[in-house]
Amino acid sequence: MSPAKANNKTVGVIGLGIMGGSFARNLVAAGWRVVGYDIDAARRRELSKAGVEIARDPKALAAAVPIVITSLPKPVALIATAKTIAAAKLPRRIVCECSTFTIEDKEKAEKALRAAGHVMLDCPVSGTGSQAKTGDLVIYASGESKAIAKVKPVFAGFSRKTYDVGAFGNGSRMKYVANLLVAINNVASAEAMVLGMKAGLDPKSIFDMISNGAGNSRVFELRAPMMVKNRYDQPTMKCSVWQKDMDVIGSFARKLKVPTPLFSATLPVYAAALKGGHAEDDTAAVCAVLEAKAGVKRRKGR
Repeated sequence: MSPAKANNKTVGVIGLGIMGGSFARNLVAAGWRVVGYDIDAARRRELSKAGVEIARDPKALAAAVPIVITSLPKPVALIATAKTIAAAKLPRRIVCECSTFTIEDKEKAEKALRAAGHVMLDCPVSGTGSQAKTGDLVIYASGESKAIAKVKPVFAGFSRKTYDVGAFGNGSRMKYVANLLVAINNVASAEAMVLGMKAGLDPKSIFDMISNGAGNSRVFELRAPMMVKNRYDQPTMKCSVWQKDMDVIGSFARKLKVPTPLFSATLPVYAAALKGGHAEDDTAAVCAVLEAKAGVKRRKGR
């Protein structure tokens, strides 16, 4: 693989899962040369078919591109990736970290990269996997303002809006606020659906009428269709991954000593979804949890 050149339409994506894979696909469609890497061979094959050049490892990827996007499942993967890039002795790279982790974990990665002459940006995204597929995402970018300005054309290839929210870490702070609302709205949507179904209303009618009324939300629009179908096996956010986000939000709020009564009330519902075998299902599966508690019986969706 050739080293990075002056081509400003070259970008790398490390982590080709639900979100990162969509970033890469949309960037290819937008005319970018995309170099990707994932530890999962199946994902590598899938994205290769979509026009992504697959690097042999993160070091080779970083050597081939001026801008790296990371979308990783766990902080340990981020720290390992940052250390690998830092140890590669490459010219200055901009690393855009788009996952949802604690600020402390992102700061560890940023410190390692900065010591090696690179710039890391904290750039979490707001949106689900289904929104990522269509580029309906918002980026909360934080860190060096000049670097953010430089990567905005990249973000435009897979999102609809990028905000520069200031100092490193502010992107994550904003994401925690956004995800707190998502957590609440998702369970609220399920609660409303179950109330309607237990009252004898048709699930599809509930969706149609709520989505056109004052009770609507973006989360309801995205998750209620799965609740209507009673099918959660095509996840836009897996319950198991979402648990990590919930833990991060809860810890952040406790650290600031901010009461979160509504967010806290959702915790046992998500825990029940995990315990009930929905770890790999979409978080909309909280509807199934509340249906069981309410004694609503439906056939499993097909």
